[in-house]
Amino acid sequence: MKLAPIKELLRSDMLLYIVILFLVEFVRGAALISFLSIYGTKHLGLDLDVIGAAITASFVTDTAVKLAMGYLLDRFSIRSVVNTSLLLSFAGMLLIGFAGVPWLFITGAGLLGFGLSPIWIVCLTRIREESRGTQMGMLYTIWLVGLGAGPVATNFVLDWSLGTAFWMLAAISLGCWLLSFLLSGNQQVHIDRVPFRTQLSILGSRLREMKVLLPGMVLQTLGAGMLLPILPTFASNSLGITTSHYSALLTTGGAFTVLGLIPMGRLADRFGKKWFLVTGFLVFGVVLYLLTLKPPYGLALIWALVLGVSYAAVLPAWNALLAAYVPPGQQGLGWGVFSTVEGLGGVIGPYVGGVLATQLSEAWVVGIAGALFISISLFYVFFPFHSLRGERQAGA
Repeated sequence: MKLAPIKELLRSDMLLYIVILFLVEFVRGAALISFLSIYGTKHLGLDLDVIGAAITASFVTDTAVKLAMGYLLDRFSIRSVVNTSLLLSFAGMLLIGFAGVPWLFITGAGLLGFGLSPIWIVCLTRIREESRGTQMGMLYTIWLVGLGAGPVATNFVLDWSLGTAFWMLAAISLGCWLLSFLLSGNQQVHIDRVPFRTQLSILGSRLREMKVLLPGMVLQTLGAGMLLPILPTFASNSLGITTSHYSALLTTGGAFTVLGLIPMGRLADRFGKKWFLVTGFLVFGVVLYLLTLKPPYGLALIWALVLGVSYAAVLPAWNALLAAYVPPGQQGLGWGVFSTVEGLGGVIGPYVGGVLATQLSEAWVVGIAGALFISISLFYVFFPFHSLRGERQAGA
């Protein structure tokens, strides 16, 4: 296997972006999955509705800011944009640590949500067209490792000391901000200086061209978001497994996603994206349904492995396909628009999943999410991928 696309991605300046991306995801994963809930309730004495509002605020600001960040990246230096956003995230973490009233805690979580958007979009704009699937796989590997390592490491520290966990995350946030001063002060995204309205017009034409894909962009993140608030209780109530066994399931799925991203990205570059999307979504949906049948723990581990591999098949193929519609010269704005559209499902999904679980059950939510992914897969079977720009060269 040729490692040239990965070596190209890891050139000296890009390596710094990747380090910052990993640390940002470490903090973000730790905060959203474990820290905000445990620290807010046990140390600050806040109610669960406040914790839920804080997590929602973080998702909302992360999603909403992407459109604005794309606009800024087209006009200001990358260092200025990344530096400012990471400073806001650091301030948000400090605010969370000393929030004595609910609105301060929610505000701090909202500020924390600003951290991911610019560094992620910048990394996307640095990927080369001829090896986009492979390099996307590399970026998603860094993203998943950081997102998974954050809560795992933080949970150990939380068991020892709540205050130490806070200062650890605050120190990492500070480190991210300081590292951003090492970024080049020059404009790194090559753009054409055209009026903002003209850029929006170009993007509007691209969105109209791919309008049939837009529902899928929202539904994919909606289905995933529905699972976030109910998975722990589904594991205990429906699968009858302990917390440690549930952690093993998550670790298995995450590990095989990470291991599969780069190979799946290479294969998508070579054979085209269509069947990776079709197969990945289909397998993901079927396995979710099979989990509602209450399999024994050993079989559940196997299903977690399959889920990880199918997720790895979908991620680089889908994002490489979207990349074909980012207008040349407006990369920051383009990725901001697409990320915002995708993020809508992630914002709505957790609330929908929580409501359905309350009215029906956790197993119903898992089954509905599975049916949603199967429907998306069937749609892509009949979608004319040969007419899409991203597939003309790669083959459908």
